[in-house]
Amino acid sequence: MSVKQNTLKGEFSLKGKGLHTGKEVCATFKPAAENTGYKIVRVDLDEKTEIPALAKYIELVDRASCLQKDGAKVYTLEHAMAALYGCGIDNCVIELSGEEFPILDGSARYYVEEIQKVGIEEQQAERRYFSVKKKMEFYCEASDTRITLLPDDTYSINTMVAYDSPYLAMQFASYSEASTDFAKEIAPCRTFVFLREVEMLLANNLIKGGDLSNAIVIVDRKMDQPEIDRLAKLFGYGNIQIKEGVLNNLELYFDNEPARHKLLDVIGDLALCGRFIKGRVIAERPGHKANTSMAKMIYKEILAEEKDDAYPIDLDLDATPLMDINKIRTLLPHRPPFLLVDKIYKVTENMVIGCKNVTMNEPHFVGHFPDEPVMPGVLQIEACAQVGAVAILSLEENRGKTAYFGAINNARFKRKVVPGDRLRMECEIIKQKGPLGIGKAVATVDGETALTAELTFMIQ
Repeated sequence: MSVKQNTLKGEFSLKGKGLHTGKEVCATFKPAAENTGYKIVRVDLDEKTEIPALAKYIELVDRASCLQKDGAKVYTLEHAMAALYGCGIDNCVIELSGEEFPILDGSARYYVEEIQKVGIEEQQAERRYFSVKKKMEFYCEASDTRITLLPDDTYSINTMVAYDSPYLAMQFASYSEASTDFAKEIAPCRTFVFLREVEMLLANNLIKGGDLSNAIVIVDRKMDQPEIDRLAKLFGYGNIQIKEGVLNNLELYFDNEPARHKLLDVIGDLALCGRFIKGRVIAERPGHKANTSMAKMIYKEILAEEKDDAYPIDLDLDATPLMDINKIRTLLPHRPPFLLVDKIYKVTENMVIGCKNVTMNEPHFVGHFPDEPVMPGVLQIEACAQVGAVAILSLEENRGKTAYFGAINNARFKRKVVPGDRLRMECEIIKQKGPLGIGKAVATVDGETALTAELTFMIQ
């Protein structure tokens, strides 16, 4: 059963301090077109910089996930990414007024609550998955961290954390997209830190935005009252207490809340692969470095499978094309009025992208339909087939040959194409054997899907 992509029904904003910078920041989440993915826009910069939330932009830093593009950075995005992924959001644009996402209460809870308030809108395009086909593994000997990814039909995560602490010796947590209520069981779980780490982090000018409201502080040694009073001053509290190894009587939502939070981080970090995952994750002592390293491995695997960009390609249809109409005429035998491709922008060994400018003076509009001109579906398919033929006939062994239709399968028309539209056509050659080739075609207008179909070619 096919699953459709989703976006937000409306936009929302969340404000708060960045965990490490301590600076006030606003993150505004907006609906996005099909195949956009997650994109972060630094609106505080003189020249707004758009950073796709993809593994190719990961920069390794301590204690947080970080992306960098064109000198612009974004930190601590893992909770927001986990919220979008866990709620089934495929496409979202996030406008960020600083370099770090707000830490809020140290979980994904408030992100999820806002997503639920604005609602989720189903889109027409099918969701893109990465299906694990073989065992994948990342291991760091220094931290004894291991992330293992195994084939499975659904997405699940098993997480184990272990520390040299009587209050957090070993914990386990699990998640299954089929049976776990992400919003209730995973999203509210807050970040945690050992007291011994807090003073070190503060001494290194980190966690400027951290306080007892956005982190579980675990105390794993006995402390006398003068030391407790010193901590109270350090955190800016008049009085703090220690209860069952947790600072300031903070009540845990779950006995294994730290392990659940680590699982939350795994979801957010692996979301940077750019796809929803079908596979089983086993995370032993996970951290951001290990998580993002696995995201990079997945991303690389996707690129290897597709031999091209694994994500939608942003094209300026007003830019100079790779092939103009004169070049196209040297490859295709078609001529006006049946030459239905105006420009070609990208050609690889398995992918081609082109466009057609739909104009009112085309002869089929005389009768289809005089009072409401609509481009016939069969001509949309023909236009996509011509784009696919460019990919096949561009190969040296096919020069001078002709690509004929062999079959049309699973054709779906999503919207009308009318005069004034610019039809963007993408055809991916998914199989070729001898003179036969199969292409997967997608045609869009202004980011909205107009047509999807599977086309079979015969080369002669």
